[in-house]
Amino acid sequence: MTGAAEPGGAAAGVALDAWPHLFQPGREGAPVLLTLHGTGGDERDIAQIAPHLLDGAGILSPRGRVSEHGMNRWFRRIAEGVFDVDDVIVRAGELAAFIALAREHYGIQDARLIAVGFSNGANIALATALLHPEAIDRVIAFSGMYPFGDRDPIGDVSGVRLLLANGAADPMAPAESAAHLARVAAEHGAEVERHIRAGGHGIDGSDIAAARTWVADVVATV
Repeated sequence: MTGAAEPGGAAAGVALDAWPHLFQPGREGAPVLLTLHGTGGDERDIAQIAPHLLDGAGILSPRGRVSEHGMNRWFRRIAEGVFDVDDVIVRAGELAAFIALAREHYGIQDARLIAVGFSNGANIALATALLHPEAIDRVIAFSGMYPFGDRDPIGDVSGVRLLLANGAADPMAPAESAAHLARVAAEHGAEVERHIRAGGHGIDGSDIAAARTWVADVVATV
């Protein structure tokens, strides 16, 4: 994998060369997996899951730029499970801008992009897809939840497909929040598939298997 890009353009306060990230090209014509880490992780963490989801995929893996007591995050939170929704919206816009710059810089404008996020990374992937479907329209969300609190800023997302993989007893991404996410996204037109397993926060073998099957279907769908 390579490190940060050479100096490039900027949009929405984003400069590609100032945003730590990794990029690994895939085989010709393969999708690119946008891998988004959880709280305290970095650009190397969840990128390691990519080969288990799709052989030959490219990898684009940025680092969250919010620091919480020295831990990398994607957006601010007020307390555990209580998000700063205004910041979620701003950071989703920044991630959308990063994606546009990275596509141009790495020559992957025509590649299918599939976001793969865990926990806080799942939440920013979901927020970005639901607010900026032109940037991300395919998301695998491991241990994600509804990212907008008691608000609904979502427009028409009829082209978006989501896979929500959650533990039924997850105290950090509660089942009721995941169910609310699925319901609201579907009401706005998204195609939502759910994988619910026993247990709590994390990614297990059944999650990977469900995600791999889902990705294969996405790749096969023109």
